[in-house]
Amino acid sequence: MNVDLHTHFYPQEYLRALEMLETSLDVATDSNGNKIVRDRGARILTITPEMSDPSQRILEMDSARVDIQVLSLSTPNVYFASDQDSLSLARTTNDYLADLCEQYPTRFRCLASVPLNSVDLAIPELHRAIETLGMNGVILGSNINDRPLNSEEFRPFFEEVDRLGLAVLIHPMSPAGVELMGEYGLAPLVGFVFDTTLAVTRMVYEGMMEQFPNINFIVAHLGGAIPYLLERINNGYRAYPECRKNLSTLPSEYLKRLYYDTVSFHEPALMCAYHTVGAKQMVLGSDYPHVIGSMTEAVATLESLELAEDEKAMMLGQNALRILRNAHGGPEEAST
Repeated sequence: MNVDLHTHFYPQEYLRALEMLETSLDVATDSNGNKIVRDRGARILTITPEMSDPSQRILEMDSARVDIQVLSLSTPNVYFASDQDSLSLARTTNDYLADLCEQYPTRFRCLASVPLNSVDLAIPELHRAIETLGMNGVILGSNINDRPLNSEEFRPFFEEVDRLGLAVLIHPMSPAGVELMGEYGLAPLVGFVFDTTLAVTRMVYEGMMEQFPNINFIVAHLGGAIPYLLERINNGYRAYPECRKNLSTLPSEYLKRLYYDTVSFHEPALMCAYHTVGAKQMVLGSDYPHVIGSMTEAVATLESLELAEDEKAMMLGQNALRILRNAHGGPEEAST
């Protein structure tokens, strides 16, 4: 069974809100008729019809041989200036995605968005999404309105996620300096992956992976640059006292316990991640339906790797089903 863990869905009500709320975002139509969302002048999102069309998704899933998609809200997620706007959009999105999973129980799973800009609102919405709506995990931005995930204010939230033993997809947000990425689509092409790299490196040095061992962290876009920079991150531990004060062993020991989705489509990069963390820590991802994502390419690239079939099966679906809450959706699992 092929399970695409990194796909995105935007309810129409959410898209309308992006145009109405007072934010740093600007929504405009380009010469091709596509709506483009910009943050401080930099393109961060192209709105495609498939983002809110489940029937078209299923047709494309069948064509790409994807059995299950895990739906989540992508950038800019639900972190807005108004805490109440953030909560309202989180609830709207979570309700919608949970309802889609109920309508199509064999095809979709979903990750909850929470208004982490207000921890006091995020924790109750986490419980509602997971325990009442039956969602399968959480998606978090790599920064929350420019605040890093290792900030002390977010600790109570992570304590609760750890208690529940959930999977958490860390997905990039607009990075620091996004206003300098207005040309060539540099924010999603380059800025996003390095913001993820910064976020996860901070979290590891902070000791979060040691302090919250029950969270299954999934790092988007093949971990950004983490597989490539692993030994450099270890050297920080060896050379700088501040990089080892919260850790009992090398950062690589924690980084190898994380999960990495395969949104890359570049065989040498995939093999770098494979040789770094192994097949048990990799999950299929496509970034569908973003214009730079592809389900067909995601599946074909993994299937073409010169690896044992059982290792490819882990990456294509088994790992995702193992770490997501109630991923099989059966009555016995739902009752546990």
